[in-house]
Amino acid sequence: MFYGSVVWDPWLIVAQIVCLQCLYYLALGVFLSILVGTRVSKMSLVYFFDYATVDASTVIGWGVMSSIFFSSIAGAGFLVYLVERAKKCLDFCATLYIVHLFICTIYGGWPASITWWVVNLTGLAAMALLGEYLCMRREMREIPISRLRSSKPFLCPDLLH
Repeated sequence: MFYGSVVWDPWLIVAQIVCLQCLYYLALGVFLSILVGTRVSKMSLVYFFDYATVDASTVIGWGVMSSIFFSSIAGAGFLVYLVERAKKCLDFCATLYIVHLFICTIYGGWPASITWWVVNLTGLAAMALLGEYLCMRREMREIPISRLRSSKPFLCPDLLH
């Protein structure tokens, strides 16, 4: 894809945001089920969206905080395939976490815990920085010329005379 010649496509951007949000929550669900689900009797949306579960004084709280951080690392990997551009990583990460803040506010009220803010801002920074790094590495890869060559040799008409 030639990035300079692409027109602005809002439906593509919305689709990328929705896919990234879904993949983030899927990864968060996997990590929560591994790190928290083994310690509680019943998993619920409380661990996803309630700021009170992000608590550094309990083992379950540390599991929730670790899940959020690991999900942000996984989100950086998702950025490489969904966004593909290092310049756009911070925008998509910020959008993901703003939507997450909005959902958390609707579910459990405004996050009053400083721990919640530290964990989510750290996750945002980790996801954006690692995503930009991975996208830059992908952008800087050499394009293999061997796939672009034809199987038949090219004959220059000037050399035939």
